[in-house]
Amino acid sequence: MLSILNRISNYFKTNKVAIVIKSPEQIEGIRKSAQLAAKTLKYIEPFVKPGVKTKELDALIEAFVRGNGALPATKGYRGFKHASCISPNDVVCHGVPNDTVLNNGDIVNIDVTTILNGYFGDTCKMYYVGEPSEYAKKLVETTKECLQLGMQECKPGANLGNVGAAIAEHAHKNGYSVVFEFCGHGVGLKFHEEPDVQHIAERGTGPILKPGMIFTIEPMINAGKARCKIDRKDGWTARTIDSRLSAQFEHTILITENGCEALTDVYGDF
Repeated sequence: MLSILNRISNYFKTNKVAIVIKSPEQIEGIRKSAQLAAKTLKYIEPFVKPGVKTKELDALIEAFVRGNGALPATKGYRGFKHASCISPNDVVCHGVPNDTVLNNGDIVNIDVTTILNGYFGDTCKMYYVGEPSEYAKKLVETTKECLQLGMQECKPGANLGNVGAAIAEHAHKNGYSVVFEFCGHGVGLKFHEEPDVQHIAERGTGPILKPGMIFTIEPMINAGKARCKIDRKDGWTARTIDSRLSAQFEHTILITENGCEALTDVYGDF
Protein backbone atom coordinates (compact mmCIF):
# COMPACT_ATOMS: atom_id res chain seq x y z
CA MET A 1 0.00 0.00 0.00
CA LEU A 2 2.79 2.42 0.89
CA SER A 3 4.46 1.92 -2.47
CA ILE A 4 1.20 2.76 -4.25
CA LEU A 5 0.80 5.96 -2.24
CA ASN A 6 4.41 6.89 -2.88
CA ARG A 7 3.95 6.47 -6.63
CA ILE A 8 0.82 8.60 -6.64
CA SER A 9 2.41 11.24 -4.41
CA ASN A 10 5.46 11.37 -6.66
CA TYR A 11 3.21 11.77 -9.69
CA PHE A 12 1.53 14.79 -8.12
CA LYS A 13 4.89 16.29 -7.16
CA THR A 14 6.61 15.80 -10.52
CA ASN A 15 3.75 16.45 -12.95
CA LYS A 16 2.52 20.01 -13.26
CA VAL A 17 -0.76 19.68 -15.08
CA ALA A 18 -2.58 22.33 -17.07
CA ILE A 19 -6.15 22.22 -15.78
CA VAL A 20 -8.62 24.21 -17.85
CA ILE A 21 -10.80 26.65 -15.91
CA LYS A 22 -14.17 26.63 -17.64
CA SER A 23 -15.99 29.85 -18.52
CA PRO A 24 -19.61 30.42 -17.39
CA GLU A 25 -20.81 29.64 -20.93
CA GLN A 26 -18.82 26.40 -21.01
CA ILE A 27 -20.06 25.42 -17.55
CA GLU A 28 -23.67 25.81 -18.65
CA GLY A 29 -23.06 23.67 -21.74
CA ILE A 30 -21.34 20.97 -19.69
CA ARG A 31 -24.13 21.10 -17.12
CA LYS A 32 -26.77 20.37 -19.79
CA SER A 33 -24.77 17.45 -21.15
CA ALA A 34 -24.17 16.11 -17.64
CA GLN A 35 -27.89 16.31 -16.87
CA LEU A 36 -28.68 14.35 -20.02
CA ALA A 37 -26.19 11.67 -18.99
CA ALA A 38 -27.97 11.43 -15.62
CA LYS A 39 -31.37 11.26 -17.31
CA THR A 40 -30.07 8.42 -19.46
CA LEU A 41 -29.19 6.38 -16.36
CA LYS A 42 -32.67 7.06 -14.99
CA TYR A 43 -34.30 6.08 -18.29
CA ILE A 44 -32.57 2.70 -18.44
CA GLU A 45 -33.38 1.73 -14.84
CA PRO A 46 -36.67 -0.17 -15.46
CA PHE A 47 -35.02 -2.23 -18.20
CA VAL A 48 -32.30 -3.55 -15.86
CA LYS A 49 -33.90 -6.83 -14.83
CA PRO A 50 -33.25 -10.57 -14.95
CA GLY A 51 -33.11 -11.99 -18.48
CA VAL A 52 -31.97 -8.86 -20.32
CA LYS A 53 -28.77 -8.91 -22.37
CA THR A 54 -26.26 -6.13 -21.83
CA LYS A 55 -26.22 -5.40 -25.56
CA GLU A 56 -29.99 -4.82 -25.43
CA LEU A 57 -29.51 -2.22 -22.69
CA ASP A 58 -26.78 -0.56 -24.75
CA ALA A 59 -29.09 -0.29 -27.77
CA LEU A 60 -31.76 1.40 -25.65
CA ILE A 61 -29.18 3.81 -24.23
CA GLU A 62 -27.92 4.79 -27.66
CA ALA A 63 -31.44 5.40 -28.96
CA PHE A 64 -32.25 7.58 -25.93
CA VAL A 65 -29.08 9.65 -26.18
CA ARG A 66 -29.45 10.23 -29.92
CA GLY A 67 -33.16 10.92 -29.49
CA ASN A 68 -32.22 13.78 -27.19
CA GLY A 69 -29.94 15.39 -29.75
CA ALA A 70 -26.68 14.08 -28.33
CA LEU A 71 -23.99 11.54 -29.17
CA PRO A 72 -22.62 8.69 -27.04
CA ALA A 73 -18.97 9.62 -26.41
CA THR A 74 -17.77 6.06 -26.02
CA LYS A 75 -18.91 4.93 -29.47
CA GLY A 76 -15.85 5.08 -31.72
CA TYR A 77 -13.55 6.16 -28.88
CA ARG A 78 -10.25 4.34 -29.45
CA GLY A 79 -12.16 1.65 -31.35
CA PHE A 80 -14.84 1.04 -28.71
CA LYS A 81 -18.02 0.09 -30.58
CA HIS A 82 -20.74 0.75 -28.03
CA ALA A 83 -22.75 3.61 -26.53
CA SER A 84 -22.09 2.66 -22.91
CA CYS A 85 -19.95 0.51 -20.64
CA ILE A 86 -21.93 -2.16 -18.78
CA SER A 87 -20.03 -3.95 -16.02
CA PRO A 88 -21.72 -6.74 -14.00
CA ASN A 89 -20.45 -8.38 -10.81
CA ASP A 90 -16.66 -8.86 -11.00
CA VAL A 91 -16.25 -6.43 -13.92
CA VAL A 92 -14.58 -3.31 -12.54
CA CYS A 93 -15.14 -1.01 -15.52
CA HIS A 94 -15.25 -0.74 -19.33
CA GLY A 95 -17.51 -3.75 -19.66
CA VAL A 96 -18.31 -4.36 -23.34
CA PRO A 97 -22.06 -4.82 -24.01
CA ASN A 98 -22.64 -8.26 -25.52
CA ASP A 99 -24.79 -11.38 -25.16
CA THR A 100 -24.22 -11.57 -21.40
CA VAL A 101 -27.58 -12.12 -19.68
CA LEU A 102 -28.23 -10.45 -16.33
CA ASN A 103 -29.48 -12.80 -13.63
CA ASN A 104 -31.37 -12.33 -10.39
CA GLY A 105 -28.93 -11.29 -7.67
CA ASP A 106 -26.44 -9.61 -9.99
CA ILE A 107 -25.11 -6.12 -9.44
CA VAL A 108 -24.23 -4.10 -12.54
CA ASN A 109 -22.66 -0.74 -13.30
CA ILE A 110 -23.74 1.33 -16.29
CA ASP A 111 -21.45 4.16 -17.41
CA VAL A 112 -22.65 6.80 -19.87
CA THR A 113 -20.89 9.81 -21.37
CA THR A 114 -22.87 12.18 -23.59
CA ILE A 115 -21.77 14.81 -26.09
CA LEU A 116 -24.38 17.56 -26.31
CA ASN A 117 -23.59 20.59 -28.45
CA GLY A 118 -19.92 19.71 -28.20
CA TYR A 119 -19.86 19.40 -24.39
CA PHE A 120 -19.24 16.19 -22.43
CA GLY A 121 -21.07 14.86 -19.36
CA ASP A 122 -19.97 11.65 -17.64
CA THR A 123 -21.67 9.55 -14.97
CA CYS A 124 -22.24 5.99 -13.82
CA LYS A 125 -24.14 4.13 -11.13
CA MET A 126 -24.86 0.69 -9.78
CA TYR A 127 -28.11 -1.24 -10.30
CA TYR A 128 -29.51 -4.22 -8.48
CA VAL A 129 -30.81 -7.01 -10.72
CA GLY A 130 -33.67 -8.54 -8.79
CA GLU A 131 -32.62 -9.12 -5.19
CA PRO A 132 -28.85 -9.26 -4.56
CA SER A 133 -27.22 -10.61 -1.42
CA GLU A 134 -26.60 -8.45 1.65
CA TYR A 135 -22.89 -8.96 0.92
CA ALA A 136 -23.30 -7.33 -2.49
CA LYS A 137 -25.53 -4.55 -1.13
CA LYS A 138 -22.95 -3.60 1.50
CA LEU A 139 -20.26 -3.21 -1.17
CA VAL A 140 -22.53 -1.06 -3.32
CA GLU A 141 -23.63 1.18 -0.44
CA THR A 142 -20.06 1.61 0.79
CA THR A 143 -18.95 2.60 -2.71
CA LYS A 144 -21.71 5.21 -2.87
CA GLU A 145 -20.51 6.56 0.48
CA CYS A 146 -16.94 6.69 -0.85
CA LEU A 147 -18.07 8.95 -3.70
CA GLN A 148 -20.00 11.20 -1.31
CA LEU A 149 -17.04 11.51 1.05
CA GLY A 150 -14.74 12.32 -1.86
CA MET A 151 -17.12 15.06 -2.98
CA GLN A 152 -17.08 16.60 0.49
CA GLU A 153 -13.35 17.29 0.02
CA CYS A 154 -14.00 19.36 -3.12
CA LYS A 155 -13.68 23.06 -2.37
CA PRO A 156 -11.45 25.95 -3.47
CA GLY A 157 -8.00 25.85 -1.89
CA ALA A 158 -8.08 22.14 -1.07
CA ASN A 159 -5.65 19.63 -2.55
CA LEU A 160 -7.04 17.16 -5.06
CA GLY A 161 -5.28 14.35 -3.20
CA ASN A 162 -7.69 14.86 -0.30
CA VAL A 163 -10.40 13.30 -2.47
CA GLY A 164 -8.54 10.02 -2.85
CA ALA A 165 -7.52 10.02 0.80
CA ALA A 166 -11.15 10.26 1.97
CA ILE A 167 -12.24 7.53 -0.43
CA ALA A 168 -9.47 5.14 0.57
CA GLU A 169 -9.96 5.73 4.30
CA HIS A 170 -13.63 4.77 4.11
CA ALA A 171 -13.13 1.79 1.81
CA HIS A 172 -10.33 0.32 3.91
CA LYS A 173 -12.28 0.89 7.14
CA ASN A 174 -15.01 -1.32 5.68
CA GLY A 175 -12.63 -4.06 4.58
CA TYR A 176 -12.52 -3.22 0.87
CA SER A 177 -9.76 -2.29 -1.57
CA VAL A 178 -9.53 0.68 -3.94
CA VAL A 179 -8.69 0.18 -7.61
CA PHE A 180 -5.64 2.28 -8.50
CA GLU A 181 -5.18 1.21 -12.13
CA PHE A 182 -8.04 3.47 -13.27
CA CYS A 183 -8.93 6.97 -12.09
CA GLY A 184 -11.22 9.94 -12.57
CA HIS A 185 -10.34 12.73 -14.98
CA GLY A 186 -11.02 16.22 -16.14
CA VAL A 187 -13.99 16.42 -18.50
CA GLY A 188 -16.24 18.86 -20.31
CA LEU A 189 -14.54 20.20 -23.41
CA LYS A 190 -13.02 16.78 -24.13
CA PHE A 191 -13.82 13.25 -22.98
CA HIS A 192 -10.62 13.07 -20.93
CA GLU A 193 -8.73 16.14 -19.71
CA GLU A 194 -6.37 16.98 -16.89
CA PRO A 195 -6.25 16.29 -14.02
CA ASP A 196 -6.12 12.60 -13.19
CA VAL A 197 -8.26 12.07 -10.11
CA GLN A 198 -6.71 9.31 -8.04
CA HIS A 199 -9.04 7.41 -5.72
CA ILE A 200 -6.25 6.50 -3.33
CA ALA A 201 -3.90 9.33 -2.40
CA GLU A 202 -2.27 11.25 0.44
CA ARG A 203 -3.87 14.33 1.98
CA GLY A 204 -2.13 17.57 1.12
CA THR A 205 -0.91 16.36 -2.27
CA GLY A 206 -2.02 17.16 -5.79
CA PRO A 207 -3.21 20.31 -7.55
CA ILE A 208 -4.99 23.05 -5.62
CA LEU A 209 -8.66 23.14 -6.53
CA LYS A 210 -10.02 26.34 -8.06
CA PRO A 211 -13.51 27.50 -9.09
CA GLY A 212 -14.31 26.50 -12.67
CA MET A 213 -12.45 23.19 -12.59
CA ILE A 214 -14.56 20.23 -13.75
CA PHE A 215 -13.61 16.59 -13.29
CA THR A 216 -15.07 13.20 -12.49
CA ILE A 217 -14.85 11.32 -9.23
CA GLU A 218 -15.55 7.64 -9.91
CA PRO A 219 -14.21 5.29 -7.23
CA MET A 220 -14.01 1.61 -8.09
CA ILE A 221 -14.16 -0.43 -4.89
CA ASN A 222 -13.40 -4.16 -4.79
CA ALA A 223 -14.55 -6.76 -2.29
CA GLY A 224 -11.20 -8.51 -2.64
CA LYS A 225 -7.85 -7.48 -4.09
CA ALA A 226 -7.40 -4.09 -5.77
CA ARG A 227 -5.81 -5.37 -8.97
CA CYS A 228 -7.58 -5.84 -12.30
CA LYS A 229 -7.07 -7.94 -15.42
CA ILE A 230 -8.11 -6.95 -18.95
CA ASP A 231 -10.10 -9.37 -21.09
CA ARG A 232 -7.77 -10.49 -23.88
CA LYS A 233 -10.66 -11.13 -26.27
CA ASP A 234 -12.19 -7.65 -26.32
CA GLY A 235 -9.25 -5.64 -24.98
CA TRP A 236 -11.52 -3.49 -22.79
CA THR A 237 -13.37 -5.35 -20.04
CA ALA A 238 -11.49 -5.01 -16.73
CA ARG A 239 -12.25 -7.69 -14.13
CA THR A 240 -11.11 -8.16 -10.56
CA ILE A 241 -8.04 -10.36 -10.45
CA ASP A 242 -9.66 -12.68 -7.89
CA SER A 243 -13.17 -12.75 -9.48
CA ARG A 244 -14.74 -11.04 -6.46
CA LEU A 245 -17.34 -8.29 -6.75
CA SER A 246 -16.60 -4.68 -7.69
CA ALA A 247 -18.76 -1.53 -7.54
CA GLN A 248 -18.51 2.03 -8.86
CA PHE A 249 -20.37 5.34 -8.79
CA GLU A 250 -19.42 8.49 -10.70
CA HIS A 251 -20.37 12.16 -10.82
CA THR A 252 -19.10 15.05 -12.93
CA ILE A 253 -17.99 17.66 -10.39
CA LEU A 254 -17.74 21.45 -10.75
CA ILE A 255 -15.64 23.37 -8.23
CA THR A 256 -17.63 26.46 -7.20
CA GLU A 257 -16.76 29.54 -5.15
CA ASN A 258 -18.01 27.88 -1.96
CA GLY A 259 -17.57 24.16 -2.56
CA CYS A 260 -18.71 21.97 -5.41
CA GLU A 261 -21.70 21.02 -7.55
CA ALA A 262 -22.31 17.54 -8.88
CA LEU A 263 -23.47 18.41 -12.39
CA THR A 264 -24.80 14.87 -12.92
CA ASP A 265 -26.81 14.84 -9.68
CA VAL A 266 -30.28 15.36 -11.13
CA TYR A 267 -32.24 12.94 -8.93
CA GLY A 268 -30.32 12.96 -5.65
CA ASP A 269 -30.10 9.17 -5.58
CA PHE A 270 -26.32 8.98 -5.12
